Amino acid sequence: MSKKIPRSDKDDYSIEIISDRQAFIEANTPATLEHTKQFSFDPAEMAGNIENIFGVAQIPIGLAGPLQVNGEHAKGEFYVPMATVEGTMLASYNRGMRVIRESGGVITTVSGEAMQRAPVFVFPSAREARDFERWLDENVERIKAQAESTTSVGKLNEIEHYHAHNMVFTRFNYSTGDAAGQNMTSKATFVACEWINKEFKALSHYLLSGNFDTEKKTSSVNMLKGRGRRVTAEITIPADVMKRNLRISPQQMHYGQGISNLSAFLTNSSNNAAHPANGLAALYLATGQDVANIGESNQCSTYNKVTRDGDYYFSITLPALILATYGGGTSLPTQRECLQIMDCFGAGKAMKLAEIAAGLVLAGEISLGAAAKIDKKTRTNEWVDAHEKLGRNR
Repeated sequence: MSKKIPRSDKDDYSIEIISDRQAFIEANTPATLEHTKQFSFDPAEMAGNIENIFGVAQIPIGLAGPLQVNGEHAKGEFYVPMATVEGTMLASYNRGMRVIRESGGVITTVSGEAMQRAPVFVFPSAREARDFERWLDENVERIKAQAESTTSVGKLNEIEHYHAHNMVFTRFNYSTGDAAGQNMTSKATFVACEWINKEFKALSHYLLSGNFDTEKKTSSVNMLKGRGRRVTAEITIPADVMKRNLRISPQQMHYGQGISNLSAFLTNSSNNAAHPANGLAALYLATGQDVANIGESNQCSTYNKVTRDGDYYFSITLPALILATYGGGTSLPTQRECLQIMDCFGAGKAMKLAEIAAGLVLAGEISLGAAAKIDKKTRTNEWVDAHEKLGRNR
């Protein structure tokens, strides 16, 4: 007979119930707990972030930087905390950041903001579905009032709609302040849909999420319409800076990027970049983001060219960068400290963090893009050599 994990209806975050779960694990599994059960903060602070807590996962956090950002929200130099177990990664990002500093900084631009909930509305036939699309356009303001009645921060900015068969797939697009906003938009959209259900009599039924928000996965609709923040990071690297720090010329880098573009096309990849998920996942773990949102956030496109002066221009656009500086896991003690390192904790800081994240990704792309080459004289490869030296836990 299966044994139930100990729980407390009175206080499931008390030291007593946590100790009971630790004892349960040691009695019913091969594990002896030593490190996972040690933590330095009040477990009550984790209420709302996790259930059945018995301890913490201690992931190493390293510091990269300084990263020089010339953004509209992030201006200056920032030290970036990154949580990872992949050796060589911070060294690589540090190298990219050095190139950025010697090139005058990375320029970052936020050009869009939208968090979605995507209900699907089902009708007896395609005719009613088509009529519903027209009705939606005519009643946007009334629907907006219903949705925004549930939140002091969220704003319903647009309702996209796409007709297929006897269904209308929608995306309710919100701005959500400094929160990532998934829960906020769920509640707001539910209230709006219940109002729609009463007002539009031909509606058969609806699902609050028809999967058209493509949450926690890549999609063409997110690439074009965006999810979270759409951020672009760009830089022009002088040829001498590139050769001195990366041991590669702009022409060589451009050649390699062209082959990578072809590979992305042939494999139907979600992006044509090298490894945006690496830097984002490390930043997300350190700062209390929903790490599963890497599914959307690593989706991107890169563009590069050799300038007329022989320098190297590189740009990356992240159309679905989802992160927060308020709410969720950002208020947990260790994650809060990591956000404070960048002065990105609390209200009014989400756009700043988004620009830092985009600059971080660009640093990683520059460094790894150069490391993939093979030295013709020594027949060595920086990527392989770095992992041999720094990335093997023997």
